[in-house]
Amino acid sequence: MLRLSRGAKIGLGAIVAVVLIFMYTPLALVVMNSFNAARIASWPIKNVSLEWWGVAFTSQPIRDALWNSVVVASGATLIAMLLGTLVAFALQRYSFFGKETVNLLVILPIALPGIVTGVALSNTYNSILEPMGIHLGYFGMIVAHATFCIVMVFNNVLARLRRMSPNLQEASMDLGAGLWQTFRLVTFPQFRTAFIAGALLAFALSFDEVVVTIFTAPPGVDTLPLWIMNQMGRPNQASVVNVVATVVILASLIPVWLSQRLSRAEEGR
Repeated sequence: MLRLSRGAKIGLGAIVAVVLIFMYTPLALVVMNSFNAARIASWPIKNVSLEWWGVAFTSQPIRDALWNSVVVASGATLIAMLLGTLVAFALQRYSFFGKETVNLLVILPIALPGIVTGVALSNTYNSILEPMGIHLGYFGMIVAHATFCIVMVFNNVLARLRRMSPNLQEASMDLGAGLWQTFRLVTFPQFRTAFIAGALLAFALSFDEVVVTIFTAPPGVDTLPLWIMNQMGRPNQASVVNVVATVVILASLIPVWLSQRLSRAEEGR
């Protein structure tokens, strides 16, 4: 086991502290300015108020954008849970020609720049599907988000499946359990936490996605990140934007935190 000197530990600790401060100070300023009584974001904050929170929660466009974000993220997560799990099982349990290629193609969307994915999907929707009479509309935005959300579920489930022994499933089948019964009582409980953790990460990833959404959202449909982007050029909306941005931070933080807790609990067991 590598042992560090006291000086090395202090130096590494200082570097980590500086990096964390650099990363999270801007986020902290956004959260604090959401309680700023002033109409324009400023520092230091002279007066604290919940006025802008009230404005945000009574604004119909913001509530519509929040609802759209939740619906799109939920739909993308459901698709990712189904397809990500199925692909993970196929790649783990079976050997076939092109297996590594399939693995690469599943992971590729998360590595591609969002603007590339957005342009590709927009061209597909507008140049190929719509001339054929297929108008995906709102569902097209969900499909677009699902393309990169699948990776979250796929990676988590595949990593867990690789650590599972097939002996329990074989024993269950030998004792007379059917395929579905074995999956429900033996297989699924073994990768359940990884499955849920992947779904939470997929939801968080979809909820704050903006680039792909720009290219695939139907006209007049905003998600919270899109609403924030559209309002950034309006100085009088800065305080309300800080409130919405705080909501997005919390909506992204909570699933990631829960995912980490589930992963640690799984490792502990």
